[in-house]
Amino acid sequence: MDEQALIQLRKAVGAPAGEAILQSRRRMETWFAQTAPLVRWDTMDSPMGRIYLAASVNGLCSVDFGVSEDDFIKRLDTLAHVERNPAALALATRQLSEYFAGQRTRFDVPLDLGRLTSFQQNVLRVTRTISAGKVWTYRQVAEALGKPGASRPVGQALGHNPVPIVIPCHRVIASDGGLGGYSAGAGLDSKRWLLQWEGALLQPSARM
Repeated sequence: MDEQALIQLRKAVGAPAGEAILQSRRRMETWFAQTAPLVRWDTMDSPMGRIYLAASVNGLCSVDFGVSEDDFIKRLDTLAHVERNPAALALATRQLSEYFAGQRTRFDVPLDLGRLTSFQQNVLRVTRTISAGKVWTYRQVAEALGKPGASRPVGQALGHNPVPIVIPCHRVIASDGGLGGYSAGAGLDSKRWLLQWEGALLQPSARM
């Protein structure tokens, strides 16, 4: 900031420029603390390695694995106040633990998909109904949406699934029987492992 700007700032706030900057910073920090959305996160161990989870006040908003803690945090809402809070993720953690113990095939945790488009949300809503041990094709999901020609957009929407496993996008494959794509974890290796774990393919080893 040049000298002229400092003089103008001093006149505007009626205080020494340095103090004015500090006051402005404090106001910004107070505003952020009072208005920024809260996102809480935690981690858990699984046969697929470390899983990171995050939830807004509306529900689970992120599940990630095969990434570092720093990368996970960076992918969260940049305007949010982020804090680690195991209690806030206890339900999601318990249900995922039950899934990996073979005791659960469907999740009923509240979800926050508010950062997605309406089409992406509709794709994930349909995908959430696919039972464990079953697979649908991208075309089948598109047809369920009433858009039989939208296989490619369906695949792109699944690639933006913020809560993989919980919303089982791994259960959607290509029409030719190929695995298609998978953006979470180790990519297709993770998708294959999950399908094997659920009995849709040959059984996996104890750990990925």
